[in-house]
Amino acid sequence: MNIVILGLSITSSWGNGHATTYRGLVRELANQGHEVLFLERDQPWYAAARDLPNPPFGKTQLYDSLAELDRDHAEAVRTADAVIVGSYVPEGIAVGRWVLDAARGLVAFYDIDTPVTLAALEAGKCVYLDAELVPRYDLYLSFTGGPILERLQSEFGARRTRPLYCAVDPDTYFPEPEPQRWATGYLGTYSADRQPHLQSLLLEAARQRPDSRFVVAGAQYPSQIEWPENVEHIEHIAPAGHRGFYNAQRYTLNLTRAAMTAAGYSPSVRLFEAAACGVPVISDWWNGLDTFFAPGREILIADDTVQVLHYLDQLDAEQAKTIGHRARTRVLSEHTAAHRARELTACLESIHRRRATRRFA
Repeated sequence: MNIVILGLSITSSWGNGHATTYRGLVRELANQGHEVLFLERDQPWYAAARDLPNPPFGKTQLYDSLAELDRDHAEAVRTADAVIVGSYVPEGIAVGRWVLDAARGLVAFYDIDTPVTLAALEAGKCVYLDAELVPRYDLYLSFTGGPILERLQSEFGARRTRPLYCAVDPDTYFPEPEPQRWATGYLGTYSADRQPHLQSLLLEAARQRPDSRFVVAGAQYPSQIEWPENVEHIEHIAPAGHRGFYNAQRYTLNLTRAAMTAAGYSPSVRLFEAAACGVPVISDWWNGLDTFFAPGREILIADDTVQVLHYLDQLDAEQAKTIGHRARTRVLSEHTAAHRARELTACLESIHRRRATRRFA
């Protein structure tokens, strides 16, 4: 298939979890024989921190404006078998309308932020999608599954909805011997709604275990946060350093944004990355988590400091290693970028077949 994707950014992972998803998806689509063009709006904050300026898979083009997008890429969009517009694309409403008018093939919306999007739509404050566009897209792909897919159809008029969850690259994320530097770590950009759980599940645990070392890696944390002396804060770790970061932890922490917790069925890419490294994950709870990992066997659940301290104090190294190994096995069998690429193309090809059947009926 010939696929065009307009996404937030594939060239920079700076404060941008979308990059990891797009890199894995485009790479695997290309590996599976599909032609992929990724179009990215050239933004100064990404331009200043591009850790993959020239992706070695598919084709990536930057554009400065809607006018340049129309001038230089209208033909590619017009002739593509499928065009995918992602959430948080700058001027996404105008971009979506332009794509829907220009494209002859299928047009899909890929929402990497579905619960946030729906809340913004309800408030009339979504800057990359509006209620008029939702039913115009042939397909609504969502990072979040479960009941929210039914809401998209019943309340917003989406024609077709499918989950397309985040995934992991098993060639990049795997166990490797690393000196264990931290008892527990967390990797994630600052988010006010995640901060209470970070406070209780890591910072308070660190205060109560002053002889152990902990770590938080991520950008945009406010300067007024009081980090315990045994908590190291690293402002940014590029994707190339994630594997080493995970493997240097005894446990890694998974925290979920409030909107994702409320919606359920919203695994994060960090969850799959850590699991692929065989590092046991301690996670907050959300509905649907048990459809991805078996609690107690493949993942550990914690709601408060006491539960985190229990895992630190009571589980021996062999028990923790077994849990991590089980999680890695589950990820490799269900949640790699290759799985997602096949899921995507199977869905697109199915819609094409149905269209062709109707055309010749």
